[in-house]
Amino acid sequence: MSNLAASELMDRIYCRQRHVYDATRKFYLLGRDRLIRRLNPPAGGRVLEIGCGTARNLIVAARTYPDVHFFGIDISSEMLGTARRLVARKGLALDIRLARADATTFDPALLFGVPGFSRIFVSYSLSMMPGWQAVLERALCWVVPGGELHVVDFGGQERLPGWFRLGLRHWLRLFHVTPRDALESELTLLGLRAGALTVFERPFLGYAQYGICRRLGD
Repeated sequence: MSNLAASELMDRIYCRQRHVYDATRKFYLLGRDRLIRRLNPPAGGRVLEIGCGTARNLIVAARTYPDVHFFGIDISSEMLGTARRLVARKGLALDIRLARADATTFDPALLFGVPGFSRIFVSYSLSMMPGWQAVLERALCWVVPGGELHVVDFGGQERLPGWFRLGLRHWLRLFHVTPRDALESELTLLGLRAGALTVFERPFLGYAQYGICRRLGD
């Protein structure tokens, strides 16, 4: 799928869903707030969310870490329109900067005038990105030494009943969502290539998967 096609698909999906997205997703996007609590960025650091959607996570994170600079990118202009309105409504326009960008090719210097990030996180958007491995590789390029990449998404549901797994995956396909069953192996390999160590968890009986890549350095 081309970048243009991916952008158009996201806009078609979210042109209406964006209005009820946060109200409905809170029931099944498990682990988002756990990720935010574990970011623990340094004071004055920079944090980027890839696939920021409505900016719900960035708003929660900005309130949790008021001395940190936040950034978000998304390929959907529809979602970014909602995100900008919500950020402004919450009085956080000076704390959260947003831009439309392809997650496989983004350059923070061109988008925001910054060289990299203390933390980058991807929350339940990797499963909608056709070039998800390239997204992870690109993200690790822009994590500064000593920084971290955090990823949470749908897992393999391996400790849940088989009927639940089949039903969930059928339902997710209706929204063009594909759980990345190879996430742990890909993240570990890409992390090693980038000089990062990876820890991986499968919380909620495998409903979700959560990985952290820590780049070596100061």
